[in-house]
Amino acid sequence: MLTIIDYGTGNLRSVQNMLKSLGVPSRISGARADIASASALVLPGVGHFDFGMRNLKQLDLRGVLDEQVLERKVPLLGICLGAQLLTRGSEEGNEPGLGWIAAHTRRFDVARLDPSLRVPHMGWADTAFRSASGLFAGAEPTPRYYYVHSYHIVADRPEDELCHAVHGYRFVAGVERDNIAGVQFHPEKSHRFGKQLLANFVRLCGTMRAVA
Repeated sequence: MLTIIDYGTGNLRSVQNMLKSLGVPSRISGARADIASASALVLPGVGHFDFGMRNLKQLDLRGVLDEQVLERKVPLLGICLGAQLLTRGSEEGNEPGLGWIAAHTRRFDVARLDPSLRVPHMGWADTAFRSASGLFAGAEPTPRYYYVHSYHIVADRPEDELCHAVHGYRFVAGVERDNIAGVQFHPEKSHRFGKQLLANFVRLCGTMRAVA
């Protein structure tokens, strides 16, 4: 069963509703047993980096997540804050991140932005992707996704960079390594573009039952 991890950061039902529209069964849970038995995991989230990491710790989920993702290689997709938590840490706080991706999360550099551009970056943006990734199979050359964020990922290795967008300057909009992926945008709010990406994720996981 695909499990959407509930660690108190919201935006869970929107992800589940998009999966439901694809005919994909899922459950929302913060229970260790449900995460341990999941065939695929989605780590969504909005809000502060430290708040998200502290909640994972308080729910005692770090160990079972490491076991599932790093040892059993269960596919995981991080969304927005969930993608940032995949990194070693963030300029937003002091808590160490999951550290599954060799990267750090940094605030938009306002010195590099035109005065007309604001932080947070909010709205639709064209997104260029790495053609080899199955997450973008069948996608248009430059799909558009919905973003709401003040921080973005900076990856150590270019090969871990999944996609990019531009807000004043080009930034990493997603990362991917082996069974782990994360996207800064919100596929659950990105209409047909996001629906296709989630369908691809489920297909790659082998849990798709029917795609509309």
